[in-house]
Amino acid sequence: MIPSLLAAAAPPALPHTDSDARLLLAVLLSIGAIVVLITRLKLHPFLALTLGSGLLAAVAGAPFDKLLGSFSTGFGATVAGVGLLIGLGAMLGKLLADSGGANIIADTVLSRSGPRALPWAMALIAAVLGLPLFFEVGVVLLIPIVLLVARRGNVPLMRIGIPALAGLSVLHGLVPPHPGPLVAVDALKADLGITLALGLLIAVPTLVIAGPLFARLAERWVGPLEIPQATAPVEMEKPEHTPGFGAVLATILLPVVLMLGKALADVVIDDPKALPQRVFDFIGSPLIALLAATLLGMLTLGRAAGFTKERISDTVGRSLGPIAGIVFIVGAGGGFKQTLIDVGVGNAVSEWSSRWHISALLLGWLIAVLIRLATGSATVATITAAGIVAPLAADMSSTHSALLVLAIGAGSLFFSHVNDAGFWLVKEYFGMSVGQTIKSWSVMETVISVVAIALIMPLSLII
Repeated sequence: MIPSLLAAAAPPALPHTDSDARLLLAVLLSIGAIVVLITRLKLHPFLALTLGSGLLAAVAGAPFDKLLGSFSTGFGATVAGVGLLIGLGAMLGKLLADSGGANIIADTVLSRSGPRALPWAMALIAAVLGLPLFFEVGVVLLIPIVLLVARRGNVPLMRIGIPALAGLSVLHGLVPPHPGPLVAVDALKADLGITLALGLLIAVPTLVIAGPLFARLAERWVGPLEIPQATAPVEMEKPEHTPGFGAVLATILLPVVLMLGKALADVVIDDPKALPQRVFDFIGSPLIALLAATLLGMLTLGRAAGFTKERISDTVGRSLGPIAGIVFIVGAGGGFKQTLIDVGVGNAVSEWSSRWHISALLLGWLIAVLIRLATGSATVATITAAGIVAPLAADMSSTHSALLVLAIGAGSLFFSHVNDAGFWLVKEYFGMSVGQTIKSWSVMETVISVVAIALIMPLSLII
C-alpha cells in the first residue's frame, strides 16, 4: 500500500518506468502473500517468508537458477550475526528465571514502594527484567508477580498491569539485544552502542507516558477486573538459596554497560589504533558482552541459587529449544531482506524517497506499521521494513542510522490486535474480553509507537 501511494506521488516522467512497476508489483505480491500465508492459512512465518522471497525474486525477474540464492545468503548472514546473540540472551534469561533472580528484583523493588508508587515500580521492574528477556518470557515471568501484587495490595489490575506490559514492550521494540532491534541494526549497518544509548533515551519517556500515565485511562476504560483463578499465583516458600539483589542487577546490566562503554569510547577516543579503544571495541562487541554476562550469570545466578554444575548445564541447554523458531524466523527475514536488496527494491525505494522528499525515518515507521497491522508480528515488520529502507541508511551518519532502527522498531509495535499472539497471551492472563484487551493492550501498544516516533523525529533534527 505504501509503495503504491508513494509511486503515485512521484513525478510522471520517471526513468525505467516498466522496471519500477515490476518491482512494485513484486513487493506488493510478496508481502501480500506473506500476510495471507501467516494470517489466513496459519503457516509458520519461516515458511511464509521463504515462499514470499521466492515469489519476490520470480516476479522481479531473477534467473530461475538463482531464485533462492539471495535468500540463502541473507539467511546465513543474519543467523551468523544475530542468531548467536539471541542464543546467549536466551541462556541469560533462563538462568535469571530458574534461579529466582527475577523474583528477587521484583520483591526488592516492591518492598520499598508505597501504593502510589506501585505503577512506577512495576514499570521499573519490567524495564530491568526486559533487558535480557524475550517479550513472551517476560510476560510469563512478570504477570504472576503483577497478579500477586494486585491481590496483596488490593490495587486495580490495570493500574499496575499496563506499566508492566509497557516496560516489556518498549524494551522489546526499541532496545538491543532483543531480536527486532538486532536485526534492524544488522540490516542497516548501524552502530549497536549508539542504537542502545538512543534506544534507552527514547524508551524512558515513552515508558512513562504509555505505562503509569496511560494506565489511569486504561483503568477507567476497562473497569474493575477480577484476578482470574486459572492464572492466580500461589505463594510459595522461598528457596533456601537465592542470588543477591546486587549480583542479579549487575549481571543483567553488564552487557548494557559494556556496549555503552564501547559507544562512549568511540566518541571520546575516536582512534581505532589506540589500545584503550581497541579494548573497548572488543569487550563492548555484542557477542563478547552477552557471552561475559552469560558466563557471569552461571556464577552469580546459578551457583548462588545452589545449582550444581550439571543443573547449570541443563538450564543453559534447555534455553535453546524454545528459541529455535525465533532464530529461523529471523534468519528467513534476513533472507527476504537480502532478496529485496538484490532485486533492486531498495535502490528503487531510495530513488522514490528522494522524489517525494519524505523522511526516511517516517517512511521506515510507516512501512513497519502496515506490516505489523497485516501480520501481527513485530519481528516480521521490523525485518521487512529494514530490508526495504536499507539503502537509505547507506549515506546516513551513525546517529541517524541508529534513529532509523528505532523508528522501524517503533512502527513494529503499532496496534497489536487479534492476529498477534501477544494479544491473546495478555487477554488470557488478565481474564479480559476482546474489547477490554483492545481498550488496554492494543491502545497501549499504539501509544508506545506514536510517542516513540514523535520523540525520534525532533531528535533527528537536534543530533
